[in-house]
Amino acid sequence: MTKRVVIIASGPTELNSLPHLLGHLDREGIVLDIRIPPRNQQLNTDIVCKIIYAAFWESPRRPPDKYVILVDTDWKSPEDAIKPVQEGLERTRVFDFVDIIKYAYAQWHLEAWYFADGRNLRGYLRRDLGNVDSSRPDTIQNPKLHLRQLLGDFTYTSKISEDIASCLDPETIAQRSPSFRNFLQAVRNGGTDTEDS
Repeated sequence: MTKRVVIIASGPTELNSLPHLLGHLDREGIVLDIRIPPRNQQLNTDIVCKIIYAAFWESPRRPPDKYVILVDTDWKSPEDAIKPVQEGLERTRVFDFVDIIKYAYAQWHLEAWYFADGRNLRGYLRRDLGNVDSSRPDTIQNPKLHLRQLLGDFTYTSKISEDIASCLDPETIAQRSPSFRNFLQAVRNGGTDTEDS
């Protein structure tokens, strides 16, 4: 039996890239439904509530089995990045869904996951990655900026992000990135362990 998982993420980069990074989960019977805020709005409690209810009411006879909210940590700890959305949702009307809402994070940004597969990222960029430790991608400060610098004259867009993601090996990323591993765990089974970060 398939499991429908709604992933709520912050923007077009995630919308375009996550299907490539998670495509292997379809072999496990996981059907992904990735949602982002409309019109480039910021991911906040109100938006998350609306997305949860929209996903439910689109198919109330076969509602989502789980919602996974993915946030970037930026300069914060994973706990501090997740806390505002989690506490906000606990104060809203989505209490009926609380048991099937899971939280995950990208340490600092989703782009750190790309550096975990240094070999394939180098192949895409056709250049050295600079002073980056691909074995510890979650420690890269501001990986999005570093990737933009490596792109040189090319503007980093969600389409380029998608192209990069399509070249990467999710298994390699999961081996090297605790935040990606935790995200996979939240999508597959449940909880998010912030102790690894």
